[in-house]
Amino acid sequence: MTLAVVTFALSIAVMMGLYWALIVRPEDQRSREIARRVQRVDPKRDAVKSVTAELSTASVIDALLASNMSLARGVQTFLGEAGLSWTASGLLVRTLLAAAAGLVVGVVVTGRPLGAVLAPLAAAVPALYARRRRSERLRMFEEQFPEAIDLIARSLRAGHTFTTGLGIAADEVPPPVGLEFRRVHDEQNFGMAMPDALRDMARRVPVLDARFFVTAVLTQREAGGNLAEVLDNLSSVMRDRFKVKRQIRVVSAHGRITAWVLTMLPPALAAILYTVSPQFMRVLVDDPLGVRMILFAVGMQVLGTIIISRLVTVEY
Repeated sequence: MTLAVVTFALSIAVMMGLYWALIVRPEDQRSREIARRVQRVDPKRDAVKSVTAELSTASVIDALLASNMSLARGVQTFLGEAGLSWTASGLLVRTLLAAAAGLVVGVVVTGRPLGAVLAPLAAAVPALYARRRRSERLRMFEEQFPEAIDLIARSLRAGHTFTTGLGIAADEVPPPVGLEFRRVHDEQNFGMAMPDALRDMARRVPVLDARFFVTAVLTQREAGGNLAEVLDNLSSVMRDRFKVKRQIRVVSAHGRITAWVLTMLPPALAAILYTVSPQFMRVLVDDPLGVRMILFAVGMQVLGTIIISRLVTVEY
């Protein structure tokens, strides 16, 4: 027992050291370098070099990701939508460390078979965390966006320009909407055309309301009209859509709770049985047929979770 505890402690120490060496230290160095000097971005720079430079300073991981730049771009976009400062290579390293931790815990606790089950489950934790952060950030963006549009409309009525209204919204509205408007405002001040800055915001934020806003502003700039009135109508439509979304969440609450119960019941029951009667559960771990049964059960559990989540997700 003492040897197992010591092995587990050493494994955790090694993984923490690797985490610091491969993620924390390179990203800190890169942050300090960016803080010391601001480099002008060349729009004609080679796309492969640009994406590789944005991934991280871990050259080995970058070399692996450089072989599939479309995947790297997608992962980096996903992390940006989640509001995380991680890089694509950082997410990969976190996934590998989580898998190693699950494997070590499984081997130390019951042996190699359980480690083979815990490793992929632990490896999914960083991606699931980023996915949840993305969902929360986008939901908060949808909730704050109508207020920001009303603020811009009021600033237009007060005689300010649209650019000034963006700056006011960036200062007054909390993140994430304030940060996105601040970025649009700064990009426009540094020489980017306003239509391009707005289109970039629509690409960074995959929310339908943001696309409505960008389309309305660009249409008004081409065709003319009262932009303050257009923004007022747009904010009213956004509030109605958000109200409908809230109503859908209330109606589907029973299904979502049922999905959580059905998803968590098997692993919770297995943990309770293992705590109450370890010998009863060790049959599934020691016997090769039991290991195959566990793997099949995990696969069916994941498939059932995906199916239930699709059933309770209502498009509107």
